[in-house]
Amino acid sequence: MSTVLTQPTSESTPHGVAQARGLFDRQILRQAFKDSFKKMDPRIQVRNPVMFVVLVGSVITLIEAFAHPSTFTWSITVWLFLTVIFANFAEAMAEGRGKAQADTLRKMRSETEARRLRDDGTEELVPAADLSKGDLVVCEANDIIPSDGEIIEGIASVDESAITGESAPVIRESGGDRSAVTGGTKVLSDRIVVRITAERGHTFIDRMISLVEGANRQKTPNEIALTILLAVLTIVFIPVVVTLEPFAGFAGATVSVVVLVSLLVCLIPTTIGALLSAIGIAGMDRLVQRNVLAMSGRAVEAAGDVQVLLLDKTGTITLGNRMAANFFPVTGHTEQEVADVAQLASLADETPEGRSVVVLAKENFGIRERQLDPAHVFVPFTATTRMSGLDMGQRQIRKGAAESVKRWVSEQGGTIPADLDAIVERVSRAGSTPLTVTDGPEILGVIELKDVVKQGIKTKFEEMRRMGIRTVMITGDNPLTAAAIAQEAGVDDFLAEATPEAKMALIKQEQEGGKLVAMTGDGTNDAPALAQADVGVAMNTGTTAAKEAGNMVDLDSNPTKLIDIVEIGKQLLITRGSLTTFSIANDIAKYFAIIPALFVSTYPQLGSLNIMRLHSPESAVLSAVIFNALVIVALIPLALRGVKFRAANSAAILRRNVWIYGVGGVLIPFVFIKLIDLVLVSLHAY
Repeated sequence: MSTVLTQPTSESTPHGVAQARGLFDRQILRQAFKDSFKKMDPRIQVRNPVMFVVLVGSVITLIEAFAHPSTFTWSITVWLFLTVIFANFAEAMAEGRGKAQADTLRKMRSETEARRLRDDGTEELVPAADLSKGDLVVCEANDIIPSDGEIIEGIASVDESAITGESAPVIRESGGDRSAVTGGTKVLSDRIVVRITAERGHTFIDRMISLVEGANRQKTPNEIALTILLAVLTIVFIPVVVTLEPFAGFAGATVSVVVLVSLLVCLIPTTIGALLSAIGIAGMDRLVQRNVLAMSGRAVEAAGDVQVLLLDKTGTITLGNRMAANFFPVTGHTEQEVADVAQLASLADETPEGRSVVVLAKENFGIRERQLDPAHVFVPFTATTRMSGLDMGQRQIRKGAAESVKRWVSEQGGTIPADLDAIVERVSRAGSTPLTVTDGPEILGVIELKDVVKQGIKTKFEEMRRMGIRTVMITGDNPLTAAAIAQEAGVDDFLAEATPEAKMALIKQEQEGGKLVAMTGDGTNDAPALAQADVGVAMNTGTTAAKEAGNMVDLDSNPTKLIDIVEIGKQLLITRGSLTTFSIANDIAKYFAIIPALFVSTYPQLGSLNIMRLHSPESAVLSAVIFNALVIVALIPLALRGVKFRAANSAAILRRNVWIYGVGGVLIPFVFIKLIDLVLVSLHAY
């Protein structure tokens, strides 16, 4: 038997995979505490050069503590080991949140069987684990879809709450961009035939568990570069500290091995070295909390550096359905006459556009919705006639494309109003869709169907502009319509009558100019562009081809999420930069704490640098080491939550970073090292 997800209960995961635990959940804390000691393994520590040096230094001081025991030596040894443990704890906390989500997914699994179709059309029950790529399975109401696949026959309502957390069912059907289904989701109605697209053991759910657990997380290029920089800084400080001992001997001073190790640990960038991995893991976790799965940390980082956003118009910038906005009468008729007939033509039209006509007529003229007589015949819209309407005995009412209605009216012996074409052109130039309304052979006027731009979307684009990001709307509309909507939405540019080739060409053009590009899509025709983009966000409702081409999957299938993804990516980069600045700035204060205290007895002139007036060389060194360890713990919440993101350009972000984390990184250690020194003295430790 295979195990797949079943519908979640209220005790399992009311918000799907993105269910977020508290920052300091007890269960996560307990596991992180245990993992902190497991990660003391040198084979694990060697992956982080900075903390590996701290671990080696801790072992050296431990040996010294056994050889020449003293309160000072043992205190330094304990706090150096705690420094490593605190760094491990930060990483374990970040990993723990993902592992907790993965455990939730595993607990929701149950055994299932699949109804596989034989070549002769009959069915056989087989364990879902025995399904192979290309197999056809039948699913009906209340069946669990056994594995990832695409619907090749039928239409059904599907409950996807197990992976998205959304209780509202979604429609999945064959032959379109909403044909993909995920193993573990539940069919609520009708019958579908699904072709399996996943290899055994490599379903979307398996990938989800692996991703949120962080089992396959690789360091990103930026992380690798920063790790190399930290390693270089560490290597530089090692000879500097080692040569202090002969210089001290030449000057007649004595510096112990324990003090030298303490000095090295305090001067190398231990703070960012301890938190670097946690920052990266937490960045991906924040995406998971938004119901977005990033296939790699590289994609999250790329989102933070994006300079061009390609956004589909429908469903992203607009609400997705055109709504009736105005009634325009032709000469000889009134607006109310157009509204009255338009409502009659739309009474049986259940499309969002049709319902909006009924609502607008009621709101503007108080025309209440009327009941249709059983003898009345609704005429549905077809691609051939490009009209819909109502036959009420001998009375025939129609609404539809202007050319189609004009041709139909001419066939009925009617005449075309002289001002009709002008009204139609005016509506089209405004970026709206004109529907001509006729009562038999007499044309009454035009309905304006308007793309409704989402509330607040213009403000979002203004924020993107302040960050230096250029927004481009992609639409299949004609250039006139596209220009009108682009202006109303506030995007920087648009691509009208977009084809897959045109999207690809635009992305390549931007990339050749040195720009990083992000786009969203859900169809097979979007797959090439999603693969070409630096950040390709595929909708979970989209085709398998789209999901495989992108490097992120939005489980909510909300195209506007692309804007949030960019913000999370920038937050990751800002957090890493801020804590790196803070860590390096820390070293300045620790330098002023330790160096003067060590050599003031030999060189009294250095006393002027001892601006903190620390009690003794021993208390100065121990205070710096204790602060160096505790600041890691203090910064864990910031590393996990991320530095608060504010829309601004790079120069403004850099200034803010320097003032808060640079200047703050210098001042805070002065204050707290002095406080720790006072506590040590009050306890008569020194």
